[in-house]
Amino acid sequence: MTPSARDVRLSTRVGAIAESATLAVDAKAKALKAAGEPVIGFGAGEPDFPTPAHIVEAAVEACRDPRNHRYTPAAGLPELREAVAAKTERDSGYTVAASQVVVTNGGKQALYEACEAILNPGDEVLLPAPYWTTYPEPVALCGASTVVIPTDVRSEFKVSIDQLDAAVTDRTKALVFVSPSNPSGAVYSPEEVEAIGRWALDQGIWVICDEIYEHLTFGDHVFSSMPALVPELADRCVVLNGVAKSYAMTGWRVGWLIGPPDLVKLAVNLQSHLTSNVANVSQRAAFAAVSGDLAAVAEMREAFARRGSTIHKLLNAIDGVSCMEPQGAFYAFPSMEGVLGREIGGRHVDTTLELASVILDEAKVAIVPGEAFGAPGYARLSFALGDDDLGEGVGRIAELLG
Repeated sequence: MTPSARDVRLSTRVGAIAESATLAVDAKAKALKAAGEPVIGFGAGEPDFPTPAHIVEAAVEACRDPRNHRYTPAAGLPELREAVAAKTERDSGYTVAASQVVVTNGGKQALYEACEAILNPGDEVLLPAPYWTTYPEPVALCGASTVVIPTDVRSEFKVSIDQLDAAVTDRTKALVFVSPSNPSGAVYSPEEVEAIGRWALDQGIWVICDEIYEHLTFGDHVFSSMPALVPELADRCVVLNGVAKSYAMTGWRVGWLIGPPDLVKLAVNLQSHLTSNVANVSQRAAFAAVSGDLAAVAEMREAFARRGSTIHKLLNAIDGVSCMEPQGAFYAFPSMEGVLGREIGGRHVDTTLELASVILDEAKVAIVPGEAFGAPGYARLSFALGDDDLGEGVGRIAELLG
């Protein structure tokens, strides 16, 4: 007997969404800590710095202004859209109009709206791995599918043109491109960014460029914006960004997307029904962030660069662990394959999923297994935490694995 619609109690489409692995690890670590356990968390990608004072003060003043107690345009405050456009030209050399900016409730909403505006059922999206855990989910909700392209430390976790050529099909609609990368910490060179942009232009596909870590590069590595290097791509390019990482504003929930006018129209229409405007107080705070100088950003980048160098050395000192030095963002992505296949903490460990569970249970240290990023055998450790906790946390892992 064929079941009726009523027999399927809940949405199978939404039911297929995987829980965010990074938030799940962070929640478990925080719950253990609240219960009195001495947990150190390398899970969430969240700066440990407070939001700069001038941004907080702007929010306080915004609370007192009755204009912010009402609905405002779904696409964002006009002055914030102007400021984001100006900031984009200042920081990446990409010239856009304010009308091309849609202010969203964090970078995740920008990603979801970009996917909804671009994709149709049956489309394919090229996704180099390791990838941020959220990327495949909005693609699936659109009825499209992700084509994962694996990379590893030998290529510094960068996808090649040959790999893209091998993966593209007549159904390919878009490529997700991220530099600096979460979770690998890789940064593509300007030449590599331009080459991939020109490849996408030749293929006639969209590129979704996540630039959220644009200010966090270390040493000789530099951020490059693909549509700035390949201006002809702008008509099929969406840039995702926000204030969360560069300005330590993860909890304020302000992101944005930048795209061509026809895509922006669809995204604004969708957002008008989905959430209306982003909270006005948060928008005023974001305006203070993007229209101000980058002094606080530089201070955080200096700290992250130091921590990245430290965690690289500490991890590589552990027998069986191998880690590329982080080039950007604030993540180390070590290979743990050398410690798998043996007993650890009284349990036989064959996968990094099992290893992460043992490390949390036995060493009280939270890491995210590579399976969450499409890269089994690796693990992600965020070094956006205090120097003392960083040293103590890696020391506990070393003792457990020793």
